[in-house]
Amino acid sequence: MSAPVRASGVLGLSPPHAALVFLLLVTPICAWVAWSDLKTMKIPNRAVLTLLAVFALAGPLLLPFDVWLWRWAQFALVLVLGVVLNAVAHFGAGDAKFGAAMAPFFAPADTTLALLLLAAFLLGAFAAHRLVRAVPPLRDLAPDWVSWHRADFPLGLALVGTLWAYLALAAFTA
Repeated sequence: MSAPVRASGVLGLSPPHAALVFLLLVTPICAWVAWSDLKTMKIPNRAVLTLLAVFALAGPLLLPFDVWLWRWAQFALVLVLGVVLNAVAHFGAGDAKFGAAMAPFFAPADTTLALLLLAAFLLGAFAAHRLVRAVPPLRDLAPDWVSWHRADFPLGLALVGTLWAYLALAAFTA
């Protein structure tokens, strides 16, 4: 895995420490998104905007300014891709927006790793969700979750796993 950033930003932190700060900042947002998507099959716009605000405010402190600026291009690219997928492939709008909001946290050199993590979390989250849904005592722990009754899958669960795992790897495997 390449380091998520080269030299650090204003705070002078090493890349693993910068990733750790990002990890700590995004963890509550990740929990919020996973819970909301499981419960309502929706990712709140406030959660997407909160994640963007974390990158907008903490990014210049943790990343070199030019890196931080270029990462906004990733946001735009993934947002456009998500809008297209939403229009043609029944991809959720909240998933598209959250995917775009998490894109700037990934180093471009780690695109392959990010896609592998996403594939792993898609398979794992889908299997876990369907398994828990099939076991009544487990499903009954959260009987009001909309995701138990829908044919589609709460993709936010896999998206937050991907973001969280990537930042954890960047923080702890330097």
